Amino acid sequence: MTARGSVLVVDDESGIRFSLKGILEDEGFAVAEADSGEAGLEQLESGEAVDLVFLDIWLPGLDGLGVLERIRETRPDLPVIMISGHGTIETAVTALKNGAFDFIEKPLSLEKVLLAAHKALEFSLLKQENQALRLSLADQEVKLTGESPAIRELKEMIGQVAPTTPGCSSPAKTAPAREIAARLLHAQSRRAGQPLVAVNCAAIPEELIESELFGHEKGAFTGADKAQVGKFELANKGTLFLDEIGDMSLKTQAKILRILQEQRFEHVGGRKTIVVDVRVIAATNKDLTAEIRSGNFREDLYYRLKVFPLTVPPLRERADDIPLLIEDFVDQLVRRGGCKRARFSPQTLAVLATYPWPGNVRELKNFVERLLIMANGREVTPDKLPREILAQCRVFVLPEGGECAAATPAAPFAPASAQAQTQTPSQASFAAGPAQIYGGAPVPSSLAMSNAGSGSGGFAPSGSAAMTGAGAQAATMTMTICLFPAASRPGRWI
Repeated sequence: MTARGSVLVVDDESGIRFSLKGILEDEGFAVAEADSGEAGLEQLESGEAVDLVFLDIWLPGLDGLGVLERIRETRPDLPVIMISGHGTIETAVTALKNGAFDFIEKPLSLEKVLLAAHKALEFSLLKQENQALRLSLADQEVKLTGESPAIRELKEMIGQVAPTTPGCSSPAKTAPAREIAARLLHAQSRRAGQPLVAVNCAAIPEELIESELFGHEKGAFTGADKAQVGKFELANKGTLFLDEIGDMSLKTQAKILRILQEQRFEHVGGRKTIVVDVRVIAATNKDLTAEIRSGNFREDLYYRLKVFPLTVPPLRERADDIPLLIEDFVDQLVRRGGCKRARFSPQTLAVLATYPWPGNVRELKNFVERLLIMANGREVTPDKLPREILAQCRVFVLPEGGECAAATPAAPFAPASAQAQTQTPSQASFAAGPAQIYGGAPVPSSLAMSNAGSGSGGFAPSGSAAMTGAGAQAATMTMTICLFPAASRPGRWI
């Protein structure tokens, strides 16, 4: 097949086949010929690659319309352009109704032939891309990953509210979790077969937000050279997801309030009232009650949206979900290509459970991709973790020969906090967790340690990568890294 595509010309007149072949080959197409409908069908059924068919209507034996019907049965996506020297309007209409892409009368015009061929192939390509996109989206399971109590409760609440009619508000720090929650609500609702339209209110400039949401008429403002349908119309009978609604201006909030109450609005610059049936899901990472007190958010809109509030907990409050999320991200990145599958060791997962994840799930996903690229298929161990991650993890280093305190799991992992920095060794009482986390290998230089408490069993938090004195020497020693050790053990926080 050439870069342009492969064309089959079916016509009983050799002069027509010769002319079409010359025109199309000059444009880079590969051209095959057939002098009858039966011969043309035989070529198609043989599995020969064909991207476009030029088909004469008046053929001996099986005529063009009969061939077209057979093609539609076996190759419904193959574009067919009908040609005829004796065609009538009725014939052309019949051909188009039966699935022909276009109709050209003889004598053939060079411009018409090339224009029809290019349009037919472009339409066919778009149709194939659309089908591939639909299949890929259908394969993407919408799920909220995690088994922590907070996520289980959220899943139960989504299952309860999704089949009902009220809108929802979803306060959350993490954008991916908000989006997944909105998609789950839509997928499990009675509107699942209708469109889900998402709008990031924070990403649209203030002067364009009304046009994006409500649409506009031609000439409504400078640059509005044609009318445009808004997101509310696009989501009619379906769901509209308004993300970062806390960033909307008060003026836009007033219009949103009216739509929620009346389900009607006007285009920007228009007078006609448009009625819609839309379920609205709103989400934000802001404290809207604080925004109301500061005058940045309308109180009446807040209570109108707060029909069924859902709270998506930040990642730092559900460290138990981190291994499951990492497994999901690894699968996604490997399927996408470009990354080799790598295993995160249990020790690494335990260390990552103590990191506060200020960027939430999105930070975790980017982190996993970074580690997969660096690991190149090898196991990810704690010494492979980036310096900036380790600096905020709750990790304890014991001198060579030291032992981790025996521990029985009694509490979930807690993020690194001021607790470790403010408590004295005699006051420190750490939640039980895994005993030995990492040992038997040189501690990487990224594990910076200070000298405070050296030889006295004291704790000294340090996030600096610079090491001096005993700290620098200790970094080359074989040491053991522990989480949640007993306070009586000598060592240092890093």
